Amino acid sequence: MRKLYLLAGLSLLATPLFAQRTLIHCGNLFDGVSNGLQPQMTVVVEGNKITAVQKGYTSPVGQDRVLDMKSKTVLPGLIDMHVHLESQTRRGGAIDGFTKNPSDIAYQAAQYAKTTLLAGFTTVRDLGGSGVNVSLRNAINAGLVDGPRVLTVGKSIATTGGHADPTNGYRKDLMGDPGPEDGVINGPEDARKAVRQRYKDGSDLIKITATGGVLSNAKDGSGAQFTEEEVKAVVDAAKDYGFAVAAHAHGAEGMKRAIRAGVQTIEHGTLMDDEAIELFKKYGTYYVPTIIAGKTAADSARHFGYYPPLVTPKALAIGPKIQATFAKAYKAGVKIAFGTDAGVYIHGFNAKEFEYMVEAGMPPVEAIKAALMTNATLLGMNTQIGSVETGKFADIIAVDENPLQNIKTLQAIRFVMKDGKVYKQ
Repeated sequence: MRKLYLLAGLSLLATPLFAQRTLIHCGNLFDGVSNGLQPQMTVVVEGNKITAVQKGYTSPVGQDRVLDMKSKTVLPGLIDMHVHLESQTRRGGAIDGFTKNPSDIAYQAAQYAKTTLLAGFTTVRDLGGSGVNVSLRNAINAGLVDGPRVLTVGKSIATTGGHADPTNGYRKDLMGDPGPEDGVINGPEDARKAVRQRYKDGSDLIKITATGGVLSNAKDGSGAQFTEEEVKAVVDAAKDYGFAVAAHAHGAEGMKRAIRAGVQTIEHGTLMDDEAIELFKKYGTYYVPTIIAGKTAADSARHFGYYPPLVTPKALAIGPKIQATFAKAYKAGVKIAFGTDAGVYIHGFNAKEFEYMVEAGMPPVEAIKAALMTNATLLGMNTQIGSVETGKFADIIAVDENPLQNIKTLQAIRFVMKDGKVYKQ
């Protein structure tokens, strides 16, 4: 028997291994670098990489596989800088923390991840959960679960009682006093410890909740919740560990403190004033608007009992304002990154954000590029993702129409390839 195994091994070693090429024949290609479409192009994929981008329809040779996208517009895989893959909005969802085990959360997160990938988003930044999101990332990387490439903060960092304090709304005997290990800090020393804990947990970046939030079961939705010294301690510690820092912020004072302290992105930014806009421009901070989340939260709050009583008035007040804030910030020259806050709305509708951005005055080409090379650069992955270019990961999608003329076509993805593997055709 041992000889048979050895012979089988020798036989496999002696067999020539031919790398099969995949030729994607593109009716039109938006490569993420130029501002227009290139007609009749071929993208050559070997393994998980793009090895050539050629004019015309390259003829197959030998075992080449051809994917006929001659009636489609082909684009790079999209990137969403703000998702929450562990959860999804639903009536009465505030009780989930008491009724769902980590294993329950893991199973639903796997489904939400797959839904996100099939919607054309091949890379996402998960900005906060229970820590299951770290395991989800690992499972996707290991090929155990279908989903986008995930970079995650693990657990967001909050202050006591602040947005992302995991015990908000609990009865007093259950509240306890969560600390840096749970992502709750008070003072610069706690801030540093919380960052180091995220490193230990396996996070890819850091998120703080610099102001109150809409969906936390707490009264204030916009006030500053970190001192500038606390934010600075987070940012300095993050630099030591190679982390970028994202800051949730609705109110102007909190986002100003975060910008001055050196965060990379401001999420939501609803109540930014003129001084905040000037700080965005001075420090080169990026704005991630999440318009769809604001609209969805406001719509949901109009249904009696959908949210807890403390949440409803915040959702009605804050949600409708984000699109107008985005329009003002864009017109003023603030740098924009694409992000949606998926989970606040139903997963899979991420591309609706493009429609809202265009409605508010951003040209389609800029909106799409915000979800490509802008985001890839912010993630430090601009040599790997964000465009259809030789040497990059084969993250490729296709739609029926020209998205520069009809941005809504991105809401109906027909083809998805990630890392050279076809997930939707």
